[in-house]
Amino acid sequence: MNKAVAKGLLSIGAVFLRPDEPFTWASGIKSPIYCDNRLTLTAPEVRTLIESSLAQKVKELYPECEVLMGTSTAGIAHAAITAHMLDMPMGYVRSGAKDHGRQNQIEGKLLPGQKVVVIEDLISTGGSVLEVVDVLREAGAEVLGVVSIFTYGMQKGLDRMAAANVVNTSLTDFDTVCEVAAEIGYIKPEDIERLKKFRANPSDESWINK
Repeated sequence: MNKAVAKGLLSIGAVFLRPDEPFTWASGIKSPIYCDNRLTLTAPEVRTLIESSLAQKVKELYPECEVLMGTSTAGIAHAAITAHMLDMPMGYVRSGAKDHGRQNQIEGKLLPGQKVVVIEDLISTGGSVLEVVDVLREAGAEVLGVVSIFTYGMQKGLDRMAAANVVNTSLTDFDTVCEVAAEIGYIKPEDIERLKKFRANPSDESWINK
């Protein structure tokens, strides 16, 4: 599954690898990779692979799950499609409470004590998904874990998830994407170590122009 999902993401340009012409993140960090999993929604074949794989992971790892909750906004569609496949209730968590109406931050019915799995598209430092977990826990939900499409596997993210006692399972990851990209000739095999050096410490730009 890891390699099939990685190949699917690369095939539609949902993951770009550009070690010789780095992207610049909003934080100013130079990155050899850019990930936009929203593109999977417009590619039916890859979308089916993604959603069926998410459903499989939820069923295998969390058979006691009662509700899927998507992260806002990128995880919403994936949570909705996966919940439909599993015939399961679904909702999502806003980045902040609404300033009108009922001022909800959690959209969809969620009862205290219900067992929840969070669906996320991408995990880097883990900050946004942990905010979602905090909101759900404050509402009385039992968060069983997170199932995501892609993770960078950055140490900061791993440490934060562990500290919050949150388990994430991703369909594919940074290392697998790099491996598949080299196999299909997207990048040179020698670029893999450069990419892993970035992943190990994004603030260290010594991997550029190697």
